[in-house]
Amino acid sequence: MGSLKKPVITHIKEVARSRLFTIQQVDLEFSNGEKRVYERMKPASREAVMILALQGDSVLLIEEYAVGIDSYELGFPKGLIDPGETPLEAAQRELKEEAGFGACYTEQLASLTMAPSYFSSRMNIIVAEDLYPEKLEGDEPEPLVLHRWPINNLTALLEQPQFTEARNISALFLLREWLIKQGRL
Repeated sequence: MGSLKKPVITHIKEVARSRLFTIQQVDLEFSNGEKRVYERMKPASREAVMILALQGDSVLLIEEYAVGIDSYELGFPKGLIDPGETPLEAAQRELKEEAGFGACYTEQLASLTMAPSYFSSRMNIIVAEDLYPEKLEGDEPEPLVLHRWPINNLTALLEQPQFTEARNISALFLLREWLIKQGRL
């Protein structure tokens, strides 16, 4: 792997902008001389975290409205990393804001991309254990519903109609593998 020569970006132009998103046109020239025009979201300056919070024999999930699909989605707590924060610090803050817990132990399992042909954002997957109650005020427009799911039945989450988001599913398998390596599954 890595034997291909990366294309040269010959020009970048903003083609659309909203309050949240900027779309760029990117002119590329490949090593074989082929020229193409691609579109992408402007590369993000901030990464995000997703927290796999373990409490006893359960993992914590939240139920939150997802405007993109106009439905409530079941998933792991998550959020953006604030400027100056590390992924582990952001995981602590987001866990307190969304689930009402802090963690004595955190570990980063992976850093994932989503649709890298169009987006540059990264989601840092963090496992959190030895939880203690601590609530911080978050930016959610309504209270989030907290759910506990048994870790000995993780893959049954895939059968839940509200558990469909690809990053959550990826994190679920990372958690499962981590628990197996820990001798807990």
